[in-house]
Amino acid sequence: MSDNGKLDAGIAAAITAAQRADDDTDAALLQGVHERLMNRIAEESTGRHLTVAAGEGQWRRLLPGIERKVLHEQDGVMSYLLKFAPGAVLPPHRHPHDEECVVLEGTLRIGELELAAGSFHRARRDLPHGQITSAGGCVIFLRGASPTAAHLL
Repeated sequence: MSDNGKLDAGIAAAITAAQRADDDTDAALLQGVHERLMNRIAEESTGRHLTVAAGEGQWRRLLPGIERKVLHEQDGVMSYLLKFAPGAVLPPHRHPHDEECVVLEGTLRIGELELAAGSFHRARRDLPHGQITSAGGCVIFLRGASPTAAHLL
């Protein structure tokens, strides 16, 4: 392994070359070695992934009736959940980057567009969209720019 925890490119190339079957090599044996090696590499990298379990993290008030749980933020891009209480309103706004939204629970209304659980919406950067509401409450996943008051219209 190199200092950054990644497999050295030369070692990776040697391992790959060693796995090439020739006439005297059992392909099933090589496949088994490959699978064990890849599983071991995946195990070594497990701690480098990010997982936020359902009960972890904190919900914080964003606006009246709307709470936010930040899952990850880096370089001005945030992955987060929003929880709307019934009747909560997010005012019209725009995004400095494209924003992706998935409705996880309930129903969300963006202007005249109504999105049920499982629906996906992509808001294009710099294009304003209408007020966002939820008559019965909802939970949505968003990935985009970290929201600021400057984005409100």
